[in-house]
Amino acid sequence: MSYIEGFVVPVPTANREIYRKMAEDAAVVFKDHGALGLVECWGDDVPEGKLTSFPLAVQRKADETVVFSWITWPSREARDRGMRAAMEDPRLKQQQSMPFDGRRMIFGGFEVIVDA
Repeated sequence: MSYIEGFVVPVPTANREIYRKMAEDAAVVFKDHGALGLVECWGDDVPEGKLTSFPLAVQRKADETVVFSWITWPSREARDRGMRAAMEDPRLKQQQSMPFDGRRMIFGGFEVIVDA
């Protein structure tokens, strides 16, 4: 089974196109380093919760949209190697600045146990 690196991040709504372009460019880098694919999803129906929710988890502000994304890798080992290489890749390092507050990003690696 494959391995997923998942992300949830609040992005200023005004930065949608900047974020989309950054993600599109980053997808090429990740795929060059072994990723099978990258998916970026712009929040469209992401309700506020009282106890837990995506907006609460990332401390979303009124002018931000929650983005949910993932990178599919062939294995955990491929993710570890590929992510390390991608972070050192000059194409990612040349990015001027991130169009979001990375301190509020949630991320983690997940072993796929069902892929129906």
